Amino acid sequence: MLGLDNSGKTTALKQLAGEDVSHITPTQGFNIKSVQQAGFKLNVWDIGGQKHIRPYWKNYYQNTDAIIYMVDSADRRRTDEAADELGQLMEEEDLAGVPVLVFANKQDLLGAMTGAEIMEALELTSFKDRWVHVEACSAKTGEGLESGMSKLMAAKNGAQ
Repeated sequence: MLGLDNSGKTTALKQLAGEDVSHITPTQGFNIKSVQQAGFKLNVWDIGGQKHIRPYWKNYYQNTDAIIYMVDSADRRRTDEAADELGQLMEEEDLAGVPVLVFANKQDLLGAMTGAEIMEALELTSFKDRWVHVEACSAKTGEGLESGMSKLMAAKNGAQ
């Protein structure tokens, strides 16, 4: 699970694991959680998104089965930065063909970009070599998380 800092990665992961999300602090390094999803046990790596941590993301790419990329839909100022980081991910050889679920997070906030707006802003239609899906969600409330994960699992199963 990747994305810029403050995009909601840890909150989403805790929500999926059924844990309390009332006190979340920025991730320094990474968290690993096992979550049950659509009959599968997933080991999800939540890797910090601060600028100084991003160069280390590549250490986690090998043997990755899927990418969950979290975007703060309410922070329009950082959309270009989120798009740049995702674009770099898509060019990584170790991630070639890996399915990508983009969570358009923070839909509970006024002025949040829609899933369609996120798809356009991140230029997701340009990635033809893999399954890519945008799911509008709120990690805080949990809305959209299960739906997105189910679609990702279905896509992953269809590819095997």
